[in-house]
Parts: sequence; structure tokens; C-alpha cells
Amino acid sequence: MTTNSEANERRRIRVRGVVQGVGYRPFVYKLALRHDLTGWVLNDPEGVLIEVAGRAGQVHRFTEGLSAEAPPQARVTDVRVEQLGPDAAGAEAFVIRESRHGGVRSTIVPADSYVCADCLAELRDPADRRHGYPFVNCTNCGPRYSIIRDLPYDRAATSMAGFTMCPPCAAEYRDPLDRRYHAQPNACPDCGPRLLLAGPGVTSAEGAAALTGALAALAEGRIVAVKSIGGFHLAVDARDAEAVARLRTRKRRDSKPFAVMARDLDTVSSFAEVRPPEAELLLSPARPIVLLRKRGRGLPDQVAPRNPNLGVMLPSAPLHHLLVDRAGLDALVMTSGNISGYPIVYRNEDALEQLLDVADLILYNDRDIEVRVDDSIVRYSEHARLGAPLVSFIRRARGYAPYPVEVGTELAPLVAYGAELKTTVALGSGSRVYVSQHIGDIKNDETFGAHQAAVRHLATLHDLHPRHAAVDLHPQFRATRFASERQGDTFEQVVQVQHHHAHMASCMAENRLAGRTIGVIFDGTGYGLDGTIWGGEILVGDLREAERVAHLRTLPLLGGDRAVTEPIRTGFALALDAFGDPAAAVAAFPVLETLDDRQRHVFTTMARRGVNSPPASSMGRLFDAVAALLALTTHAEYEAQGPIELEGLLGRDFTMARPEERYRFGATSRDGVTEIDPRPTVRALAADLAAGLDTAVISRRFHSAVVDMVVERCRALGEVGTRQLVLSGGVFLNEFLLVNCLVELREAGFDAYCQQQVPTNDGGISLGQIVVADARLAGA
Repeated sequence: MTTNSEANERRRIRVRGVVQGVGYRPFVYKLALRHDLTGWVLNDPEGVLIEVAGRAGQVHRFTEGLSAEAPPQARVTDVRVEQLGPDAAGAEAFVIRESRHGGVRSTIVPADSYVCADCLAELRDPADRRHGYPFVNCTNCGPRYSIIRDLPYDRAATSMAGFTMCPPCAAEYRDPLDRRYHAQPNACPDCGPRLLLAGPGVTSAEGAAALTGALAALAEGRIVAVKSIGGFHLAVDARDAEAVARLRTRKRRDSKPFAVMARDLDTVSSFAEVRPPEAELLLSPARPIVLLRKRGRGLPDQVAPRNPNLGVMLPSAPLHHLLVDRAGLDALVMTSGNISGYPIVYRNEDALEQLLDVADLILYNDRDIEVRVDDSIVRYSEHARLGAPLVSFIRRARGYAPYPVEVGTELAPLVAYGAELKTTVALGSGSRVYVSQHIGDIKNDETFGAHQAAVRHLATLHDLHPRHAAVDLHPQFRATRFASERQGDTFEQVVQVQHHHAHMASCMAENRLAGRTIGVIFDGTGYGLDGTIWGGEILVGDLREAERVAHLRTLPLLGGDRAVTEPIRTGFALALDAFGDPAAAVAAFPVLETLDDRQRHVFTTMARRGVNSPPASSMGRLFDAVAALLALTTHAEYEAQGPIELEGLLGRDFTMARPEERYRFGATSRDGVTEIDPRPTVRALAADLAAGLDTAVISRRFHSAVVDMVVERCRALGEVGTRQLVLSGGVFLNEFLLVNCLVELREAGFDAYCQQQVPTNDGGISLGQIVVADARLAGA
């Protein structure tokens, strides 16, 4: 050790970011020893605080290493250095001090993480005391967000508080040189959580016997509910077509694709194409589901029918490795364990009560999950003319939540309640917006309870006290009513934000854009400023306000919400609008003959008189209608099934149709607002269908027409004072549309941006609500 007389520099260093629960203090300890320094390190609510003394050169190299050499799970966002005078006390060592619990919280909660190589080696080593133990972890890996109750991140503030460490585990926990130093979930078979197995006619088993029983059931083609990091999965052998079909029957899910968990990259490559960047995503600590292109062999069609993609993930928990390491079970369907329309089950008692209607057995454990967290879903996209590739979220949850989005400006103390579907919540603090994990559709009590629990948990973790709320403009949305009833009591102000403006602002916020911006916002439905349903919108404005300058021609939603689940209704309305007569509409699109005479008469009357048929300027419903008219999806089992299958015909090939083959949209302007008319496209599409053109070719021409329309409408805006443009809304989950719009808009001279930190669908709405509400409060 350097003596005090040799020390010629002393610093106090504040490190912020994801620096708790990721092995950062022992890393600092070892780094200080390597550079022969004295001092101390501790956790506090702001992050990590360090005081260090030693030779100037060594102190400098130590400071640089705090970011450059940080542990794999750490995310260092800020290192601030304060020069101090000589250390009068003359410290003789470097030590790790006890955590401090007072002060303002600004540290970032670590996300749940994969199984690191060291822990995986122990799991597979018959000589190791943790051999086969499904809860092996260390400071470099394991559960975090899903087990945390409070900060600072100490064992007593997690669901591991009830498990007392045995002497060997306690010794590891106390040793700064051990990789399990202060690993809060640290445990072993002698002192930690137990694996349990239950089911009708099954003798309860635990530990190795529970695992053996579950493996035998899977090998026999049975369905097993498996407790994972953030909730339960329903698992079957993905290579067993009968087992997959049985799961579909019991879950009443005929078509929606299932996710697959594979043993390793070699296994994945046997049934899907894996590009190097996709392999990096699969292997990343977050272990998300990655959308990959199917190979023509490997897995039964029942896994993802009529879809060119497969959602694939690698094991994210030790138990997953134990399940897929067995010969013959190298790929498992792992779909969310829930009742349709409800959030993923995460409590043992709920699983035992609800999931045995689908599963034959339940493989669970006695470590509680504090926060339910679904699997994240991401997609990698590249194009020769795009420049930088895109990594887009379809769902942001495990492995990424609750990492904040940095917006670059100080925010008012706000909570945003999100949308009604695919909901997330968000809380603002400083320049950060903490966006929750995916919650789901909050129309039922249980999901709304999860919605409120997510708000409370994020607020507790970060010691946030929002004084204002941001909500959707729709007066009947549950969260809007909930917040509005609390104005003047819980909240000083409740700011209502129009749905599509929130989409636009969300994209602006994550790209740190300000000022006048064009927003191309395409989705299914959102409550408009005029009280009608919007969804195919071009806006111009900023974070505070936005003006509608163009929109898709409205279509009547025959039967309201029934049009979403029965897109044949919207298809009929679109054809009727294009051809003016029901007989002509049926002649143009043979699929409409599946509607009997009475249905066609009723639908015609509803459309013409506006009976239970609210008009909607929705791009999502236009895609629904086209998919129905091409006889792809006349009745939808899941949201956007028709658009997904329509895009699926393109096979992830981004080649645009030749210019002369693309359909054309019409346009008329009135009072400075342009109505985009799809009727010319529909008539041209009908002609191609009558000529016997392949539906894949028709789909490419239609998609290309939408891209052309976007570029043409944006160019036609003329002098709006900006070339800054954002793309947002659920329709831009369509990869062909997103990539080609970015390419064509940028080549047309626009500075075009999309979303990569939060989903472009309603999962990103809460972020947009925060920044719009903040802009309005600042200008009030």
C-alpha cells in the first residue's frame, strides 16, 4: 500500500447510473488495490460514492477505469470528480463501507439479467456445490428488478430477505474479492429457494425430483407451466407438433405466434436465420425475444402459422438451462402464462388456481416475484440505403425495464398513465423518464391493478412524488378517469394529451428533438381533437402543441369494436366506399360473398346511415381491410393479425414494387387540411386481383403505395418551417413500411427519425405524455 507521505492526490468521485446490484463496489475495490490506492467506496441513494488517495498517475488511471472497465451489467452514465486536500487521517487501506440510506435517490435500478459464464459452469459441474441448482447467480448476473422492493439494493429490500445464508454463502457474500460479494440473491441448495412441482394426480415433489418430473412431462408432450424470472411461462416441446397444437387448443389461441426458447445458437440456426447482430441480441444480458426469419425446416408450422418470422430467445435463468440441456428438448415453446386479456401470472397461488386449466403440471419455487415482468421482444433491421441499422422494440420489459430514457431537459414531477392498450406508465425525475415494463390492456380490474402497482413501485424505488399527471385525451379511458378524479387532491394538475401527439412527442423525446416537427403517426385508433377516431395522421407542431395537416379518409367501423375482431366488416366498408354499390363491391372482391345477403344489406345500411359505425381515419384499419379483401384474415384472433399476415407475404424483403406498378392514393384539401383517399388504391388492387395476380405481389404494391403516399404528402406540406420529421404509431411496427419510409424520406431531404428506446406502439405513449405535459406546464 502507498503510505500517506507518498500520496500526492486525493479525490472524491461520484458515479451514477446502473451501479448497484451489478458488482460495482467490489470492482472499485479491486481496481483500487491494483493501482495501490487507499480510501473507501459505498452505495447511497444517488449511486456510488468513492474517496481515493495515491500517486497522481495511479489515481488518474483508476478514475478512467471506473467507466472503461466497469462490470458487464453496469451502465455508468456520469462520473464527477472533486479534488480534495491531503488525507490528514492517513488511511492505510481501501475498504468497502456500509451503504447510506439518506438523501435524494438518483441511482438506476438494475434490470434482470442472464446467467453468466461462471455461474453456468458451476450449474453444469458435478463437483460444484451448486451443480444443478436452478437459482445460481452472482454479482454479474441473476434477478434484480423483479425481486427489488426498495433502494438501496440490499438483501433486506428484496424477496430474498426470508432466506438466511448458510456459512459458505455468507463467507462469499462478505469477501470483497469473491464475485458473490454482496450478491443479494446469493444462495445454494442448503439455504436458498426450492424448486417445486404440482399438478392433478401428481405427488408433490421438490428439488431435483421436481425438475425430473417436469422434464419427463415435457418429453411426453405434456404442457408445463414454468415459473421464470418475471412470471410464468407455458412450455411444451417446440418440435412436437401435437403438443403445440394441444397448447393452442387449451389456450384458445389458434394463430398468434408462439415464442421459442432454444438451447444455444446452433440450435437456433437449425430452424431460423441468425445474422451476427441478431446473435449479439440473443446473447446480450437482457436475453430478449428476437424476431428471426424462419428456415424452411426445423419446427412445425403450428409454432408460428402464416408468418415468415419466429420469436426466439435463449435461456435467461438457470432453470431454463436445466430444461433445454436435456437431450431431445433443445427447443421449447415458452409463451406467457396468463388468461387471455389478463397480465402474466406471477404469484404461486394464482398459478395454481388459474393455469391448471391449460397446463398439466406447474413447476414453481418459493422465491417470490415482487414485480411481474414479461419477456422483451426486439427486431433488428438493416437496408443498404438506410445507413445505421435499427433495433426496434415490439415490447420493452425484462432486461430493459426500468432503465430510464434521458430526454436532456429538466422535467416537472410528473406521472404518465399511458394508453388503454399495451400500456406502460412513466415517471419523470430530473432529465430522466422512468418507463415501466409492458403492463398490457387495462380494461379489466387485474391489469389496472398491475398498472397502479407499477406506478407505486417506480415511485417508491426512486423516491418520486409526482405532483402532476398526464393522461390520454379519451374521456372514457380508465386511467384518464382515475387521474381526473384525483385532481386537486393527489395531483395539482391533470394534463390530457391527444393520443397521436403523444406518439409524436415520444419519438421526439427519445431522439432529443425540439422545435417544429412533422409527425407521421399511423396506428389503429386514438381519440382525436374533434372527438372522432384518428389513426392515419400527419401532424405539424412541437412538444407543446400539434396541428393536424393531413389524414386518411375516414371509414365507418361497422359495429364499432367488432370491426377490429371481424375485419371483413371494414373490408366491406372500404370496398363499398371505393365502388359505391354493394353488388359492385362483392363483384370486385369475391371474399365478400362469404357475407350473406342479409349481412351485406345490414352493413350497407349501417355504413350509409352511420348506425353504430363510428368513422375512423385509421391506417391500422385500412391494413385490416386490405388483408380481409385479399382473403388473408377475415376474422382476427389477435390484434393486427391481418396486417402482420399481409406484411408476412413480403418475406422480410424490403424491395419496393416498380414505380409504374405501385398503386396511388388520391388527395383533396379543404381549409388547409388534406384528406388522403385510398379509393384509387382499392380499385387498382381489385383489378390486379381479378387479373389473377399473386397476393404477395399485390401486398408489395400496396405497401409501396403507402410509402410513396407518405413521401408525397410530406413533400406537399411546402413551407411549414421544418424538415425535421418523426415516424411513430403501431403501424410502424411494419418493418417494410418503417425501413422504406426512413430511406425515402431521408433521400427526399427530410431529417427522419424513428423509435428505438421504447416501442413505437402504445408502449411508448407514456414517454410522450410526460414531455407534452411538461412543455405545457412550463408554458402555463
